[in-house]
Amino acid sequence: MPDKLFNKYFIGITLINFIVFLVYYLLMVIIAVIAQNTLQASLSQAGLASGIYILGTLIARLIIGKQLEVFGRRLVLRGGAIFYLISTIAYLYIPSMGMLYFVRLLNGLSYGVVSTATNAIVTAYIPPAQRGEGINYYGLSTSLAAAIGPFIGMILLNLVDFHWIIYFAIALVLIVLVSSFMFPVKNIVLNEHQLAQSKSWGFSSFIEHKAIFISFIAFLMGFAYSSVLAFLSSYTKVINLVEAGSFFFVVYALVITFTRPLSGRIFDDRGEQYVMYPSYLFLAAGLFVLSFTTNSPMLLTAGAFIGLGYGTFMSNGQAVSIKGLNEHRFGTALSTYFIGLDLGLGIGPFLLGSLRNIVSFRELYLIAGVVPLICTVLYFMNRKSYQQPTLTK
Repeated sequence: MPDKLFNKYFIGITLINFIVFLVYYLLMVIIAVIAQNTLQASLSQAGLASGIYILGTLIARLIIGKQLEVFGRRLVLRGGAIFYLISTIAYLYIPSMGMLYFVRLLNGLSYGVVSTATNAIVTAYIPPAQRGEGINYYGLSTSLAAAIGPFIGMILLNLVDFHWIIYFAIALVLIVLVSSFMFPVKNIVLNEHQLAQSKSWGFSSFIEHKAIFISFIAFLMGFAYSSVLAFLSSYTKVINLVEAGSFFFVVYALVITFTRPLSGRIFDDRGEQYVMYPSYLFLAAGLFVLSFTTNSPMLLTAGAFIGLGYGTFMSNGQAVSIKGLNEHRFGTALSTYFIGLDLGLGIGPFLLGSLRNIVSFRELYLIAGVVPLICTVLYFMNRKSYQQPTLTK
């Protein structure tokens, strides 16, 4: 275990993770538009094209989260990177919605394999006393990708043909592939009990029960945020704020860049509740502002609030999911957490796209804004019940 946080291995795997997620978010924000414009898909079909990716991701997380330490982190990272490249190239051949669904499923599988590996690998290079801070800095790569990817996607969508965007994505995944073979990944050596547990087919071998609650909260937060990822580009066209919409994710990125280090230190020094409650409230506020947006300053203010909300939650929720666990369970716990998060991001576009048939975009974001408030109540109730045994001793 390294003595300092910013060692070369921590920085290296964080950069690899950034590119992995950058490609994910870059494609997520443009797929719905491409499906509608190129393949004449309905809004709900376009939402399904965005969301079916997550089905592949969930399958990968369930299997790889269980078998990561058995297969070895090195093999999973490198094999996943090869699969990620092949499935990204496949976007060049999508003559129908059926083929698009299939390619999205494969691409989701490969993304799930690689991201599950990187999320576990980074924990080996974070000092235990700085785990909250370290995961927040690592999570910054994910949050920045969630901001920069859609920004690049929306810009390229207005400048070049869809195929050129795929060529760009292929180049990025190629960097991941080369880097994965250069990076010295440490595999964990399991004892007999741990190996038997990993090879079993019980519920606990797929899902870490201690991470189930925070994973459910992640599902709700991902569901709410999916309204932004999948439909912001369409919404900004309706309200005539396309240019400002391109900078929405820039504001998001700037906010999380400056606030992420502080939230990590607060997590370590004061406790998780001091960052989790604000994350729910800021996301709700951002979605409510988005629903009432009539001008550029309001739209960018919504981006700042959503960055403080969802951007803060993503990495801190990740830190909560592995809290108090042995290292050999980190892979399963992180897989459980991201299953919840990805499921919300995947189901959201389809359900919200269907809901859009009976409500306006403004009403859609108003409804989405209620979800983080529900998270606040559930989180409070769970912490209260969790702390009750201690209070009665």
